[in-house]
Amino acid sequence: MSFADLKSKRQPKSSKSYVSALSDPPTSVPTQSSPQASTSGSVQHDTALDTGGLYKQLPTFLEIRGSEHSGRGLWAQQSFKAGAVILSVEPHLFVLSNQHLDSHCSSCAKVASTAPLMRCSGCTAVWYCNSSCQKADWNLHKRECNALQKWAKAAPSAALAVPTDAVRCLGRILWQIKSRGLDSDWSKEIQALQSHRVSLQQSASVEAHTHLAHSVVRYLGLAAPSELEEFGVMSVGDLVDLISRFITNTFALTSPSLTPIGVSVSPLVALINHSCLPNAVVVFPRGGKKKAKEPVMNIVALRDIAPEEEVLTAYMDTTLPKSQRQKVLEETYSFTCQCPLCTQDSTIIDPREAVWCPKSCGGTCPLPNEENQLCRCMKCKAVITDPQAVIDAARIGKEALEKATFLQSSDYSKAKQLTTNVIPILLSAGLTPSCHPLLALLKLHQSLLVSSFSDQLSQELLDESIRTAAKHSAGLSAVHDEGHPVRGVALAELGKLLAADEPAPSSPPQTNTFPPSGPVRLKMAYETLLRARKELLVGFARDNDGGEVGREVRDGIVSLEKELGVWMTGVRNALEDMPLPGKASSGR
Repeated sequence: MSFADLKSKRQPKSSKSYVSALSDPPTSVPTQSSPQASTSGSVQHDTALDTGGLYKQLPTFLEIRGSEHSGRGLWAQQSFKAGAVILSVEPHLFVLSNQHLDSHCSSCAKVASTAPLMRCSGCTAVWYCNSSCQKADWNLHKRECNALQKWAKAAPSAALAVPTDAVRCLGRILWQIKSRGLDSDWSKEIQALQSHRVSLQQSASVEAHTHLAHSVVRYLGLAAPSELEEFGVMSVGDLVDLISRFITNTFALTSPSLTPIGVSVSPLVALINHSCLPNAVVVFPRGGKKKAKEPVMNIVALRDIAPEEEVLTAYMDTTLPKSQRQKVLEETYSFTCQCPLCTQDSTIIDPREAVWCPKSCGGTCPLPNEENQLCRCMKCKAVITDPQAVIDAARIGKEALEKATFLQSSDYSKAKQLTTNVIPILLSAGLTPSCHPLLALLKLHQSLLVSSFSDQLSQELLDESIRTAAKHSAGLSAVHDEGHPVRGVALAELGKLLAADEPAPSSPPQTNTFPPSGPVRLKMAYETLLRARKELLVGFARDNDGGEVGREVRDGIVSLEKELGVWMTGVRNALEDMPLPGKASSGR
C-alpha cells in the first residue's frame, strides 16, 4: 500500500493535495499538543521553546514556539516579502513513488533528460543520473538493494516485485536510525515527530496500518517484530507510533511543476502549523541561487509576513469545500480547523461552493444541498428554481471524479469519456469553474487531453485543451490568492497551449472566438505567460527565478517576443509595399 493509498484511507478519495505540508511533532523533545490550525496570522503571546539542541538547520530569523492552542509552530523574527524564501532545507530523506522509479534519479530526484538514467545492476529497481549520484546514495541503498532483491524473489507477481513507497521510506528511516544511533540528532528529530496513535487505533484504517507494519518487518528481513529493537523500536506500540508519525508528518515530494513523484520527511518543516488561508507554501523548485544537494524543500512566503507572525502552510488541498477540508484534517491530523476561511461568516459565498445567478446578472448563489435548498443570488436576490437538479448534478460530478481519477492510469479512454460527458452537465447546472467538483474535473480533463497529444495533433483537440485550461485557471484564481504556485503553474500551462503551433489555423484568422487563431492567439499566449511569470516569481520565490517552471516561462516569453516581432515587421513591410490610396501604380 503506497503513501497516497494510506492517506486516502483517512480522507476522501477525491482529495488530492498539490503541495502537502503535514503536521508537527512532540513526544521526547519537547512535548506539544496535537497540531491545530492557527486562528489568524496576528501576533500571539506564545512561548519560545528550548529545542534541546535539535533542528540545527533552523535559521536565527525563525523561532520555534509553543502554545496551548496550536502546539509547536514556526514564527518569523523578521519581515518577509511575498516571494521570499523563508526556509530552505534538505529533507531528512525521500523515496520516489513506484511509477517514477525508472524516470527519476533516486539520489537527486531529477527527471531523466536527454541522457538516459543508469540502472542499479543489483536490485534493477532504482535508477540514477550517473555514477556520482549512485555513489552519493550508496550509504542507504547498499542496505536497500539487498532488501529489494529478496522482496522481488518472494513476490507473487511482477506487479508486486517492488514494495510501495511507504514501505521503502520507512525502511530507509529505520536503517538511518540504526546507522546513526538512537542518540543522534537525526534520530531524535524523527522520534519528536507528532504521533496520533490513539486516534489511529480508533480509526477505520487500523487494518491498512497493520498490513504496513507487517510489510516493513518483512522488507527489513526480520523474522518477528521483536527484532526491531536494534532500530529503536522496543514494542508494538513503538511501531504504531512510527507509522503514525510517518503518515502524519510526511510531505509529498513534487516535481518543479507540482506533480507528486514521491515522499519526503523533514522534521523541521513538519513543525509548521496549518491554515486553509496559508501565508507560505512548501515547494521543490530546483536550481536556486544557492547550490545544494537536490531535492531541496523551500518554504516560500505567499504574502508579506511581519515579524512576530506565525508561518502557516496548508496541510491539504484547499480547493476543497469546508466540510471536506474539516473531515480530512480531523481524520488525518486530529484537529478541527479554526482558520479565518473555516470560520468566516456563513453569508459570504465560498467560491468552492458557488453557482451562477439563474438570471445571469453576473452574481453567484451558494451551492444548494439537501439541508438548504433555498438559495438566492447575492447580487439580484433571484432564487434557484430547481435546486434538486443542481444537487443531482454535483453528486454525479463527485462520482465521476472518483471514477475518472481511479481510471486515469488504467483506462485512459474511459476516464476521458467520463470527464467529457460530465463537465457539460455541471456547467449547464450553473456551477462556477471554482466550484467543487467542477474545478477538479477540469484539471483532470485537461491532463487527459494533453496526454492524448501526438504528432497528429488536431486543431479541435488543441482548442478544447485551451478552453479547458482557461476554465481551470479561472477557477483557481477564485480560490487561491495571486502568487500561489498552483495558479502560476496553471497559467504557464495555458500560455504554453496558446503558444503551440496550430495544426490547421483558420484562414482568415478568427479573432471573435475563443481561442482565437493567428497573431491574436500568439499575443494572448504572450500576455498569459507574462502573468504566469509574475505569479511564479512569488510561488517559487524570486531568488529561485520562479523555479524551473519560471525559467521555462521566461524563455517562452523571449521566444514569443521574437516571433511577434517578426510578424509585426512583416506587416509593416507589407504596408510599406502597398500603393498609397488615390495613386496609380507606375507602369507602361
